[in-house]
Order: sequence, then structure tokens, then C-alpha cells
Amino acid sequence: MHLPLIPHPTTAAVHGLTLEAQARRAGRVLSLEYTLAGPVEAVLWPEPAGRVHTDELWRTTCFEAFARTAGGYVEYNLSPSGAWAAYGFDGYRQGMRNLAVPAPFIVTRTAPGRFVLTTDVEMPEDATGAVGLTAVIERLDGSILYWALTHPSPEPDFHHRDSLAAEV
Repeated sequence: MHLPLIPHPTTAAVHGLTLEAQARRAGRVLSLEYTLAGPVEAVLWPEPAGRVHTDELWRTTCFEAFARTAGGYVEYNLSPSGAWAAYGFDGYRQGMRNLAVPAPFIVTRTAPGRFVLTTDVEMPEDATGAVGLTAVIERLDGSILYWALTHPSPEPDFHHRDSLAAEV
């Protein structure tokens, strides 16, 4: 399923960038592919870091996924550097804790005008229903673009319940 992501209207101009995500689910595995097209050379790409759990990846270019669970939701942060993070929440931005899941393999591919990130993440057994697919894209000029399937609030907020808009 190809899903277009849109930048939040309060963030900087897009300048020709487009972002599309694909998501497939097989049991507890959520397979993700993000494709950024356009002037990708204007994006600030993080330095390679390897498969290390790292907090605050969202402060620069990072691809994310959210999924509802029986008691709240989970969040995955996936950096082009190879670093990653996974968190469980009890409610809206409450009860945040590290999620005990295997480190995902993050694979990236680049070509002129194109960047692709693919990975599989393991979801908790009670993660069912809709997911939210999002990205933070930092440009070389320091401006930040917040991309999502939908933006239900006046400010960028990937944790908003209505941001989980894709049935996978």
C-alpha cells in the first residue's frame, strides 16, 4: 500500500520534496519503506551510527511509525544513520518507556533525487489496527519539515490519536 505523507502546513516550504511510505504487516512484523524524492541533497543526513538504540532521534532527520496497542500505543524512531528507538506509551504522551524489541536492520539506498529507507520492526502482540507513518526531515539550512499521513492538530503532533490513519 503506497501512502503519500504531507508536510505540516506550519513548517517550512517543501521546495519540491515528496515523501511516500509503504507499510505491510505479517503477524507481529511491520515492514516499512519510506521514499523521499526531489532535491534530497538539501537534506541534512545524520552520520552513520550503526544499530544502536538512541534517544531523541526525532531532533533531526528521522522516519517514524506509531501503532495502537490495547493499553496505549508504541512509537518507532528509525534514523538513516542506522540508529533506532522504540517506546511504549500508556496514553497520550504518558507512561513512556523503552520497548523491548529486537534492533531493526535499517537499510538505505540513494540515487540522484531519491532516498529510500526500509526496515522491519517487531510490534507487541496487542498492537492492532491503524498505524501512523511520519517523518522529521531537517534541511541543510536548519529548517525542519514534519511529515505525516494527516495532521489533525494546529501544531505538528505525531502522537495525536487521529494521526494513526492507515489500516495495515
